[in-house]
Amino acid sequence: MNAAAEVALKPAPRRSRGARLLENRNVLSALFLLPSAAILLVFLTYPLGLGVWLGFTDTRIGRPGIFIGLENYEILWHDHVFWLSVFNTILYTVAASVLKFALGLWLALILNEKLPFKAFFRAIVLLPWVVPTVLSAIAFWWIYDAQFSIISYSLIKLGIIDTPINFLGDPTLARASVIAANVWRGIPFVAITLLAGLQTISPSLYEAATLDGAGSWQRFRHVTLPMLTPIIAVVMTFSVLFTFTDFQLIYVLTRGGPVNATHLMATLSFQRAIPGGHLGEGAAIAVAMIPFLLAAILFSYFGMQRRRWQQGGRD
Repeated sequence: MNAAAEVALKPAPRRSRGARLLENRNVLSALFLLPSAAILLVFLTYPLGLGVWLGFTDTRIGRPGIFIGLENYEILWHDHVFWLSVFNTILYTVAASVLKFALGLWLALILNEKLPFKAFFRAIVLLPWVVPTVLSAIAFWWIYDAQFSIISYSLIKLGIIDTPINFLGDPTLARASVIAANVWRGIPFVAITLLAGLQTISPSLYEAATLDGAGSWQRFRHVTLPMLTPIIAVVMTFSVLFTFTDFQLIYVLTRGGPVNATHLMATLSFQRAIPGGHLGEGAAIAVAMIPFLLAAILFSYFGMQRRRWQQGGRD
């Protein structure tokens, strides 16, 4: 037997168990995910768990609480201010999200066309999203000011009104004003994300639809919308999450006033917990937001399921 045959018959060296584990894709993926999982555990899971626990206690600032069960939730059940904040939050979220989607989709369709200086316009569109929320809120606070409002000044000069409009002093106008401010700030996120989705749609689909006699509305309805559905699901999920948990814009503009007309669940939770000192009650309000947020996440999940179906996946 020659040397080559002896080498071929020699058994391969046995690898260690650690080396075999590292070659396993599932084990390697888990190792790479460990740092992210640790960060989420420290900065997300722990605060969430602490908030849920505080909701079952009578903890106050400077005084540790005791377990009181569902007493905080029973108090909220009979609290008309809490239910007003729930109504305000739902109205604020639904109205702002619908307007942001409609205007953002319209803007995305325009920016998807062949326009001069298209890159410049796309950069300009992003400005409301890039500007810090507090600065945007301060700007709108001046726009809505009862004495120095540019809107009131313009309408008076045009002879449409005689006296300045108290945008933030009237409950109905205050609700509309904060919704308008949120829409202005949120449109860029929706528009740019939908624009990215529009650019992934193959032009051949539009060409085939045109050859079949489809008009512009039919191409939009039967080509654009179905192909954008997964992106829309994700975009609207984030839009709802950002809007539902909005705090900075409302707190800077109205602090929940007038007469709690613009109090959202987030701002009411902060007011009860920090200035009011009732950490347990504030935590209970925050926990009450979780079912709504889970509903938004499920909406996104089913949107992703639809995308898998479009791509030929089975699950």
